[in-house]
Amino acid sequence: MGSTNLRTERLELRPVQDEDIDRILEYRNLPEVTRWLVRTEVDPASFRAAWQRAAKDPDDHSKAVVLGGVVIGTVSLDVIDGMGQPGMPARTEAELGYIFDPAYGGQGYATEAVTAMVAYAFDRLGVRRITAGCFADNLASVRILEKVGMRREQHGVGDSWHAELGWVDGYTYALLAETWRQVSGSGAAEVPRPARSG
Repeated sequence: MGSTNLRTERLELRPVQDEDIDRILEYRNLPEVTRWLVRTEVDPASFRAAWQRAAKDPDDHSKAVVLGGVVIGTVSLDVIDGMGQPGMPARTEAELGYIFDPAYGGQGYATEAVTAMVAYAFDRLGVRRITAGCFADNLASVRILEKVGMRREQHGVGDSWHAELGWVDGYTYALLAETWRQVSGSGAAEVPRPARSG
């Protein structure tokens, strides 16, 4: 869980450490980042406390994304119960999210990191379904989710309040483990191998 590190061709994904918080806050509250977040601003003390709680939560598998020793983003992954009647297996679904420093945009880092987390969720954690949501106008996020192979399952018309734009459309994306395995089995995606913590 928290101790598992992942490596991709260019990135390391590892648990968020307390010393990472100030760096994450450097880009987390930038206007170009908060434009597409539901929580537009976070209090530094509350933000730090939330990451500390997450580190102790066995269902929270969120990671810092590190490039050359610099934290350039985070990918959140929360394992949850899906929807169903009594007898449904527990902890079979995961919710995915991500925030990246815009200074590192346009180079495929977010797609690389999100792909690694999707592979980790399906191949290591054994979840059967992953979901993610975004504002419909957040085209960068839409591209990432679609590149990873997620399908748009819901288009909520005017379902999301945006402080600058008013009521806007929202999207929900999802991916099943069986679909992922068909895609990754064809060589379209490389499954990262966890590295041992130092």
